Amino acid sequence: MFSKEIYISRRRSLLELLRGEKGLALFIGNVEAPAQYKDNCYKFRQDSTWLYYWGIDEPRFAAVLDLETGKETIFADDVSIDDIIWMGPQPSVAEQAASVGVADSAPYSKLNLIVSEAIIKGRPVHTIPPSRWYNTLKLQSLGVDKPSEALIKAIIAMRLVKQSEEIAELDAAGVLGQKMHTVARKGIRIGRVEQEIVGEMEGVTLSEGWGVSFATILTQHGEVFHNHGHAAIIEPGKLMVIDAGAEGNSHYASDFTRTYPTSGKYTPKQRDLYQTVWECHELAFSLIKPGTAYRDVHLAACRHMLENLSQIGIVHGSIDDMMEIGVAGLFMPHGLGHNMGLDVHDMEDLGEDLVGYDPDQKRSKQLGLGSLRMARKLVPGNVITDEPGIYLIPDLIALWKKEGTDRGHVNYSLLEKEYLDFGGIRLEDDVLVTEDGARRLGGKRLPASADEIEEAMRLDKENN
Repeated sequence: MFSKEIYISRRRSLLELLRGEKGLALFIGNVEAPAQYKDNCYKFRQDSTWLYYWGIDEPRFAAVLDLETGKETIFADDVSIDDIIWMGPQPSVAEQAASVGVADSAPYSKLNLIVSEAIIKGRPVHTIPPSRWYNTLKLQSLGVDKPSEALIKAIIAMRLVKQSEEIAELDAAGVLGQKMHTVARKGIRIGRVEQEIVGEMEGVTLSEGWGVSFATILTQHGEVFHNHGHAAIIEPGKLMVIDAGAEGNSHYASDFTRTYPTSGKYTPKQRDLYQTVWECHELAFSLIKPGTAYRDVHLAACRHMLENLSQIGIVHGSIDDMMEIGVAGLFMPHGLGHNMGLDVHDMEDLGEDLVGYDPDQKRSKQLGLGSLRMARKLVPGNVITDEPGIYLIPDLIALWKKEGTDRGHVNYSLLEKEYLDFGGIRLEDDVLVTEDGARRLGGKRLPASADEIEEAMRLDKENN
């Protein structure tokens, strides 16, 4: 948790952004959720917007901010003796409220009365879209089930631009994420079960932070984007995609991806496509600066990918024509990156288009470009991922061939002969937009080029 002055300042800034709006801004924190029965709960994770403005990392808290008077009230219940028996003494609600600069607190049940009174008086109650089932039911019970676009846009405007203390936490999460990835790389050995590596790398995040920032992806089938099964045995000659991140105790996240040759060296075919992904990755980073739309960075990476694939013989014809019809989407059906912060896909619970697109931008319907989560014109303080990839997805290739989606630009005979069992490649770093360009987060960068990765794996083998 940051100093109380930071939370006070954030709420003041929010009030300023909402100047002219009437009524109350309502914030509902998360509650504990039973896994099998009432007293055996999933690991608690607080709502990120709640954390941003109110800081208290405990379940069953809520708050109201009066947009007209500026009055702030936190609602929660002090522990009973039964709670103390199981949990030990706990700070009072008033003490916790004071720790984030809030003078007024009240029992959780009083929230219903305050909101009901506002509604009866015709005062608007501004909320954000709930991401948890309890919060959905709670808002419905309060008679507040329509999110406030004004509040959502104000929150997005603030959280998109990271403050210095947030950048420090993101750097720390990056260092932890790089440590887990280093442990994973060192654990790649033929004959091991993937789950063994996942356990080792996730243990790093639990020993030094809150845990993983999302479910770990570690797979020799990189063409399956979210492959969370880890029962496979590591085989020679495969590509292993490891997409994983750490969440610090402050809940700021990291997200890195590397693609390793399981045998320690890329085959010539693997190296050709890996080199293309790495060049797209480096190109994208070089283009990141204030004033540049990230949509344009995505398109530049796609163009470079098609140019290289053309040299290999996988595609042919006019690059301009292929860009216009979206041929790159066959090989990279996802966007170049997303926002990062308190969530690994920061604020997407508030609405992906509102978070990732400027008002004058429209989401494309093309495969790949249409999945771009961050298209905005960049400003200093944005934190985004740079994660190009190339994937050979047999079912997608067959569909495009059947429907003629590529309009004759794809060499299907070559793909079918040599690449249907290829898998996928992805390379990802977390990037901060600075005043004059960009920098990667997390301290010393993980090995990224093909040569760097092969050398790192050679040294790993020598030291095992």
